[in-house]
Amino acid sequence: MRKVGIIGCGAIGTVISRAIERRIVECDELVLYDYNIEKAEKLKKSLHFSVTVVKNLGEMIKLEPAVIVEAASQQAVRDYMDRILAENIELIVMSVGALLDLNIKSNKIHIPSGAIGGVDAISSASLAGVDQVILTTSKNPRALDMDNREEKLVYEGTAEEAVRLFPRGMNVAATLALTAQPEKVKVKIISDPKVDRNVHEIKIKWKHGDMLLKFSNDPHPENPKTSALAAWSAIKLLNETLDRYARTSST
Repeated sequence: MRKVGIIGCGAIGTVISRAIERRIVECDELVLYDYNIEKAEKLKKSLHFSVTVVKNLGEMIKLEPAVIVEAASQQAVRDYMDRILAENIELIVMSVGALLDLNIKSNKIHIPSGAIGGVDAISSASLAGVDQVILTTSKNPRALDMDNREEKLVYEGTAEEAVRLFPRGMNVAATLALTAQPEKVKVKIISDPKVDRNVHEIKIKWKHGDMLLKFSNDPHPENPKTSALAAWSAIKLLNETLDRYARTSST
């Protein structure tokens, strides 16, 4: 039985749930948990298939989901990851920044590509040696909780510090830091009122060449800090993880 748990019923959790409802993800039952149970109940009422709302992670684990998707916060990763892995449950982590501090490696932890692509190419280059990765992210001020009327450089520094200062908006920086060595990744964040999308430009210098990647993504209408592509990358990864689980379960 394909059962999926989702921790966090905000923008990303909702998009994933609706993908399951539309059968984009093959799932027999969805288990929802949010520290604000009213959000979980509201999402359940909007869906038209088998959904169970639980009051805590322990209740979710008892229902034996094949995969749990964390779509809540870095703190949720810190609070729940060990318990999930101890139960041998596959875990998809959206709040990637938490993994920079935890330094935990497990084949049960899965990280979606998020709001960018080309992660496979960067990972391949890192095997040979990456000299530098520069991420320049431009967002509308409202996505950064700002109100500037002119373009403004908000941050310039390391990926690890960017993730600490902008925990909900810099998962791209965390993904790059985990793909290459964290000290190789430099980040610039620009608040630009002329920008209506979340724009990520990535320059990579590695042993055998250079790469230039650029992604311009619509923000999620309910959460401008999040690109719509981030949720869809999680949906793709969820499908792959469920398919792998089904194959291993049948052998």
